Amino acid sequence: SKFVNDTWMIKNGFLNDAQEHKPWWWNIKVQKLNLSAPLILLPEVSCQKAIEILQEKGYDQAPVVAESGLILGMVTLSNTLSSVLDGNVEFSDPVTKVTYDQFSKIGLEDSLGKLSCILENDHFAIVVHEQMQCSGNGSSSTKQMVLGVVTAMDLLTFVSRNDNK
Repeated sequence: SKFVNDTWMIKNGFLNDAQEHKPWWWNIKVQKLNLSAPLILLPEVSCQKAIEILQEKGYDQAPVVAESGLILGMVTLSNTLSSVLDGNVEFSDPVTKVTYDQFSKIGLEDSLGKLSCILENDHFAIVVHEQMQCSGNGSSSTKQMVLGVVTAMDLLTFVSRNDNK
């Protein structure tokens, strides 16, 4: 059951991940990874254009974000290519037809331990930051901004580069 699974409890914020016998990097914040700014695709981008952009820019995946800032999911180069080649979608279809809408989010202040727990089951996590957005009429809302995409390779690179420090 999930309530006795420490990994699930940490990933969902029910358990503090500062436990004994964890590696030196466990409590370091995600912001220390110094991730590069992400490539973001708008939902109306066609599958063909998404493939071209990802290949040209050298990315394997990119978040799909509406102009309103709503994070719709993640598109991957391999899934887009295989969906087109299998005939499940057309080159002209919007990228939203091949967007994964199941994804994990993590904040800059979250620990690498929490990220590690997420990456045990997911190939990536979207790094987000919440900001207050105020309008001229005095109303305000919270908006999530995508700051990056983090993979197990990013975590492994950080750990291996800093292991001797």
